[in-house]
Amino acid sequence: MAPTTKQEFLNAEDDFDRSVSRAAPRKYDIIYLNILKHIFLHLCAVYGMYLMFTEAQWKTVIFNVFYFHAGALGITIGAHRLWTHKAFKAKLPLEILLMLFNSIAFQSTAFQWIRDHRLHHKYSDTDADPYNASRGFFFSHIGWLLVRKHPKVIEKGKTIDMSDINNNPVLKFQSKYAIPVIGMCCYIIPTLTPVYLWNESFTNAFYINILRHIVGLHIAFSVNSFTHLWGKKPYDKNIKSTQSIIVSLLSGGEGYHNYHHVFPWDYRTAEIGNNWINTSTLVIDLLAKIGLAYDLKTTPESMVLERLKRTGDGSNLWGVVGKF
Repeated sequence: MAPTTKQEFLNAEDDFDRSVSRAAPRKYDIIYLNILKHIFLHLCAVYGMYLMFTEAQWKTVIFNVFYFHAGALGITIGAHRLWTHKAFKAKLPLEILLMLFNSIAFQSTAFQWIRDHRLHHKYSDTDADPYNASRGFFFSHIGWLLVRKHPKVIEKGKTIDMSDINNNPVLKFQSKYAIPVIGMCCYIIPTLTPVYLWNESFTNAFYINILRHIVGLHIAFSVNSFTHLWGKKPYDKNIKSTQSIIVSLLSGGEGYHNYHHVFPWDYRTAEIGNNWINTSTLVIDLLAKIGLAYDLKTTPESMVLERLKRTGDGSNLWGVVGKF
């Protein structure tokens, strides 16, 4: 079954709210428990990297690579493109699978991730953006998790329409049983699987799994930091989001960020003809062919070209003009 593609003539500029200041002076309210938690997890990850090269069985390493990619799809395809932006629709079996994959990645519950990301798009790089890049690299990368939310994030977060997520039985299940579901998917299953299936030591399995989790977090964080601070802006030079082929390679296609913030409904999150490293898009296309994904939304080529000429920085980074 071929993908069903909808082309929606939407004006993304109307979705931005610029009424909030970008980075008003504030005193950070540090959450010391979160700092200690991240220090512990990062130290465990460093030890896990040591064990990976010195003691662990190759099967444990390969297993964690595949498990990492499953979790990544739970973020890029599930939380991001399907649930946050409604860029395509999914049959129930696929939604359940993506919820489990999302739990593997453990970047909070899907509900929290979606709310924060919708807030990020509506108030991008302002004080109402949870990971406001106007406050610098460290804050947008991980610092936002170490301090209490800005009052504007809390205030504007209450205005975000989450009715579709509140009425989604799959995501309601994850939220209701977050501790057992995420605990099993992110920590217990990937730790015990190598132990019981090929006699890996518990120590190796435990620490290498934490390494897998931390690497996934930092790749996701890179979309919030690197692609809002450095890079070209072919589609809108007036916003902070940029294009990064390196982040795209690492994140399964999430680094075409200037395009994505201009056309957030596009299931590809990337411009026409540039999906060769966009593995998340390739997976969605495959799921559409077998009937699990449908109503894939794209952006009309004429709209992409018009926006590139009207507000782009002139870089035409991916040679898009030649594609039309």
